[in-house]
Amino acid sequence: MVKLLTVVLAVAAVGWRTRRWRYVWVPIAIAIGVAGALAARTYVDSEGLASDPAPPQLWLWTGCFVAAVAVAILGWRGTRWWRRALSILLVPLSFAAALVVLNEWVGYYPTVSAAWGALTAGPLPDEIDVAELAGLRGTSPDTGKVVQVDIPDDASGFAHRSEYVYLPPAWFAGATPPALPALMMIAGEFNTPADWLRSGGAIETVDDYAASHDGQAPILVFVDSGGSFNNDTECVDGPRGNAADHLTDDVRPYLVSTFGASAKPENWGVVGWSMGGTCAVDLTVMHPDLFTTFEDIAGDAGPTAGTKEQTIDRLFDGDASQWDAYDPATVMAKHGPYVGVSGWFEDTGAPPNGGKRPQSGNYHPPPRATSTPSGYGGHDDTHDTGELGAADTLCKEASAQQISCEVHTIWSGHTWQFATQAFTDALPWLADHIRTDS
Repeated sequence: MVKLLTVVLAVAAVGWRTRRWRYVWVPIAIAIGVAGALAARTYVDSEGLASDPAPPQLWLWTGCFVAAVAVAILGWRGTRWWRRALSILLVPLSFAAALVVLNEWVGYYPTVSAAWGALTAGPLPDEIDVAELAGLRGTSPDTGKVVQVDIPDDASGFAHRSEYVYLPPAWFAGATPPALPALMMIAGEFNTPADWLRSGGAIETVDDYAASHDGQAPILVFVDSGGSFNNDTECVDGPRGNAADHLTDDVRPYLVSTFGASAKPENWGVVGWSMGGTCAVDLTVMHPDLFTTFEDIAGDAGPTAGTKEQTIDRLFDGDASQWDAYDPATVMAKHGPYVGVSGWFEDTGAPPNGGKRPQSGNYHPPPRATSTPSGYGGHDDTHDTGELGAADTLCKEASAQQISCEVHTIWSGHTWQFATQAFTDALPWLADHIRTDS
């Protein structure tokens, strides 16, 4: 509807006008729009900002937005007031159309209400004020509760945004909090700590699990791995900030000291989507003394910010040894056999039956996709080379080092809807491996 309205308004705003307008200024506005679209695409590609290529529609509507700005400026003089008004209105409307296509690609907001809640910073599912927790002690709430927290960065010095903690119904039973297991939840690039709650459906998933397990579920902490929306740290320490130290040395101890989470590594897991999936593997294989379970949802083979050379330059300030220190395959080979570490990989694909085929055991490679929905959900016919085959490769290398792992596939695009389903699939497995009921 937004796109159709934009087209109608564009026709009215541009109009027929004068001969000079039709043959000089309109072509110039179109050329400016094309240049803007190409510049945006070049920037996204050069910075390695997307796991899969964007659909052509995104660049088309980006160009329309830039062209709309040009039309408003170039056609301002000598134009009737109502056409000026339409030209001004066309700018935000064409921008909204581009955002709609962007949302179709990444699946950030499944509903208008979800998008409005994010825009207006509305309450999150199950959210209460941290001051209300004390009054719920000794009760049995029907659902868990989410609180916003400001975790000190004393250990890392990493400037981060507010983060969120989900406390299951079992946390409120008794005079003191039980030492529950915990899952660290990491989103993808261009993230906010609330993404898993607003777009990923994590609260509904874990509440459903708790309801079917007498209120027992892990504590979930929704972390800030970037510090800002467009800071892709890949969860490493480097010129973009000490993101790894924040997660291991700030967040984990805070959950233990503030909410009584278990300090045992066998009770901790990491769940990550897209870039966060890479983080989940990395954090676990680098710190098996802190985490012993992970779910990697469509992550890359390792921290990625462009080509390998660009990654070393952008993430590690040109230090190749630091790339080795954060490359999961290198880390696993150097560490040697692991004890008690398990991983679940979930990726997009299209099994022959056209549906989902979970698999179990130490290593079971899935059939690779031959076709998937095109131009939607961040997928066309070309995958980012860092993601392509990463789950299969990493699971093989993990198995060689005694890490028990599984590879699962869903026929889907690289969207938040896929991440939601992947977390729903894996939660019973995750809860079991971090000993939720023990």
